[in-house]
Amino acid sequence: MSPGSGVTARARRWARLALACTLGAVAALLAASGPGGLLILVAGVVGAALAAAGTWWALAHHGVVRWAGVLLVVGAPVAVLVLYTRAGVWPAALAAIALWGAAILCARKALRQIRRPHGMRAVARALPRRPVLIMNPKSGGGKVGRFALVEKAEALGARVVLLDPSVTTDVAALARQAVAEGADLLGVAGGDGTQARVAEVAAEHGLPFLVISAGTRNHFAMDLGLDREDPARCLEALTDGEELLVDLGTVGGLPFVNTASFGVYAEIVQRPEYRDAKAGSALEALPDLLLGYAGHPLYAQTDDTRLESQQALLVSNNPYAAPEPTAVGGRRPRLDLGVLGVVGIRVANAAQAADIALRGAGAASLTVLTCSRISIGSDTGRIPVALDGEALTLPAPVICAIRPHALRVLVPRGRPGPPTVAPPPDWRAVLALAFTRPEPGPA
Repeated sequence: MSPGSGVTARARRWARLALACTLGAVAALLAASGPGGLLILVAGVVGAALAAAGTWWALAHHGVVRWAGVLLVVGAPVAVLVLYTRAGVWPAALAAIALWGAAILCARKALRQIRRPHGMRAVARALPRRPVLIMNPKSGGGKVGRFALVEKAEALGARVVLLDPSVTTDVAALARQAVAEGADLLGVAGGDGTQARVAEVAAEHGLPFLVISAGTRNHFAMDLGLDREDPARCLEALTDGEELLVDLGTVGGLPFVNTASFGVYAEIVQRPEYRDAKAGSALEALPDLLLGYAGHPLYAQTDDTRLESQQALLVSNNPYAAPEPTAVGGRRPRLDLGVLGVVGIRVANAAQAADIALRGAGAASLTVLTCSRISIGSDTGRIPVALDGEALTLPAPVICAIRPHALRVLVPRGRPGPPTVAPPPDWRAVLALAFTRPEPGPA
């Protein structure tokens, strides 16, 4: 949407406030005595770059270099603060930082007004008569029992298949058996990996699928707009629900609902000690993998792009709103765009790590794209993959694809809704928005 069409007065006010805060930040720098403003700017940028370089050393090296990196991560911000204090510019620095932060918040608020994402379209359907729900009692630390999901589901007319945690069970086979016995809906209370396997069966038979947010992180449930705090609310879809048509990803023919990771993270997940000591085993493995001593560089090919010597590749079922690896709590605004999100990382030194930290998706070492199909290869015959967080290896090359609108997901009408993701600041758009009046409506 162009800034001149459909622009609200509120969006214009936020854009102007963003520019005012930006000018205020510049004024705070200029108000610093002598070269104080330049000192604030240069010291801040250098401090951020040094902290990013220290992060790389801490992750990519062992021994003395790792500890030097940790000291740099902690010491760089402290040194900047000390420098500001000794130079007597800390009040101006604090004001400039606060105003710049406010400018970013206001810019995102303004752009959100004119770039409201179109949510996934829900359609009314007949409610199921013979729903079958597969529940893992250990998932999410015992949420099935803690929220009495079995009893509540059965009270709503569902048949519950409770998994035995002591036995390895083929949940896809259970789902197919349920279909053969007349189930007209399949649902899962469990982690995203279990959700994906049952979702594939539901998609094969054209049946609606019910997601119950009883896993640990529930990323799929979050992006569907379900209640992650109270999984029992997901059961309301059985009596007052509507359907969303969402995409389903495949990796080597296997389904996934969130992500497939290749490279560094997938190599770490493969290690037996990872499940018992995730942080420790990751720190131990990262130096060899990042520096290429033990890991296998990846290459990837889409219809029109080739990626070489990637240390990590993240393929997602629809793109994330914030693709940077430093982003916290990644979210997908939509799950029905019919494309895969791809993020590739190739970092060989501290300078490239600092570039990613400072420039995000604009860094040369980070590739962000979308596609409907991608082939991932390596110099080894089999490639480790973390598929919705579960470890496996697949023969190379591994083909990732998307099945648009393959899955009918039944959701409650009264669900909280997906979280709103603020767009990154686009200062050209903010500037245009601030000084463009809305087009007059028809007389």
